Formats: sequence, structure tokens, C-alpha cells
Amino acid sequence: MVSNVERNERTVSDDGETAENSDGIAEFYSAVGKLVKLYRERAGLTQRQLAERIGYSEDMVGLIERGKRTPRIEFLTVVDPIVDAGGALTVVADDVMKAKVRVSERHPAFSKAFTAEEAKAIEIHEYSTMVIPGLLQTEAYIRALYEMRRPILSPEQIEEWVAARLARQSILTRWPLPVVTWVVDESVLRRPLGGLDVHAGQLEHLLKLGQMRGPELQIMPLDRLTHAGMGGSFTVMTPPGGPQIGYISSQHMNRLVTDPVEVRNMAARYSSIRAQALSLRESMALIEQILGER
Repeated sequence: MVSNVERNERTVSDDGETAENSDGIAEFYSAVGKLVKLYRERAGLTQRQLAERIGYSEDMVGLIERGKRTPRIEFLTVVDPIVDAGGALTVVADDVMKAKVRVSERHPAFSKAFTAEEAKAIEIHEYSTMVIPGLLQTEAYIRALYEMRRPILSPEQIEEWVAARLARQSILTRWPLPVVTWVVDESVLRRPLGGLDVHAGQLEHLLKLGQMRGPELQIMPLDRLTHAGMGGSFTVMTPPGGPQIGYISSQHMNRLVTDPVEVRNMAARYSSIRAQALSLRESMALIEQILGER
């Protein structure tokens, strides 16, 4: 006999299998990189000169040209007029976006179910105790997380999962924008994952997101004497026309919760956490303070 918990919760590993490059994604990114290099050299620019013009590091430009890093849509559209590509790179940017969507579909079956729910949710509320929430992560931070993972991931799988997570972030650019809130533990902001430069870039990214109209980021300070979130990270989402669902991820194991009582308890817990956390303005001030301390 199947219990209520077994009917209403699904738990699987999110590691999945190493994705095969059967559809030529890696080769496509390599070809885009070669195209960037061709136009850059025709324009008489070195990698350093191009990097300085667009605000990228010289190393990153080199990695993109060699197909070792996924080219961002913004990168291609900004570089196009600088290297006089005549719109060629801008056109390719559309194909890069399609490739990222195809990559995102390589998630394990359960992850597909979660990301599908997240993509259509009208409300997303997340409490995080270990890392910056996925929708708020920079590309460098995402890559650092996957590179430090154990057991180690293959370079191809890292690139695919980085692209998949970046593709998820389109949620924050769609309209109408869902109601999105996050509460992040202060310890997460003080943990320099990926190195000081990656850490600083991530904090600066949070400050920019804090200026967006709609999404709200709050920080749970370390000095709180009472804390409703000691049970760990979780997410509560509301699909259109349906009841709320919960999501928990720990030790690379995911659990989707649909039991009404448990989801209601998670939502109530999140409300308490938000009440105990710093306000949006106080949270931004703390991030600026931590950034200034590095």
C-alpha cells in the first residue's frame, strides 16, 4: 500500500547522467567562438582591446573564442557593432538562446518537472542557507559551484548545466513578472565561493537585482536570537490556477512536496522567516557592507 507521503512526495538524485553531445551543442558554441575571433581579427583588435571595450576580462574573451565558455546573448549583441560584424553575431545570438533551451531540457526527469513548475509559477518564494539562489546566481558563481561538486562533473556536463541554469533566469525578464521573494542567510554572503573576484561579482549582482521593481531579496542576519528556518533551505511555488507546492533540495537529493498540510506548514514557516529577516533596504545595506569588507 502506498502511503500519503509516497503519493505526495517524489525524491530522486539531481546528478543525472553525463549528457551526450548528440545534437552538437559543444561544436556549435565552438563555431560561434571562431566566428567572434574572425570578426575581431578583421577589425584589428586584440583580445585585450576587445575585452576593455566591452567590460569583459581578456581571459573570458579567449575562452569564448575557443568554445570553452558559453557565449552570453549580451556579449554577442554588444560585440557585433564593435567588430563590424554587420549583424551576423546578433543573428547567431538567437540560435545561442535556442541552444540554451535545448541544453536546459537535458536535466534529469525530476528536474524537468521542477523547472517546468518554476517557469510557469505566478509566485516563487525561496529560503537559502548554503548558496545564492539559482535565479540570482552569476555565470561565474554557477560555474564555480559545479566545478567544486563531488563526485566531479565532466567539463561538458558543467557547461551544459551552467547554460541550463542561466536559461532558467529568463523568469526574471518575462512579463508579467511573477511574485518572487528570497531570504538568504547572511553566512551565504560571507562565503567566498569561487574566489574573491567571483564572490565580489556575485554581491554586486545582488545589489543590481535589489534595484529591480518587483522581486524582493532579504537577508537573515547572524545575530537573530530566534530563527524559524533552522530546518534548512526550501522553496514554495504557486502554479497558475493550482495549489501551492513545495520543493526541498539537500545533498543533491530533490523532493517535490504536494501534500497540502506540509506545503501549508512550509508557507507559514517562510512567512515567519521573512518577518525575522532584514528589510529590503537593510539587506542591501548589509550586502554593500560585506562587499566593502573584502
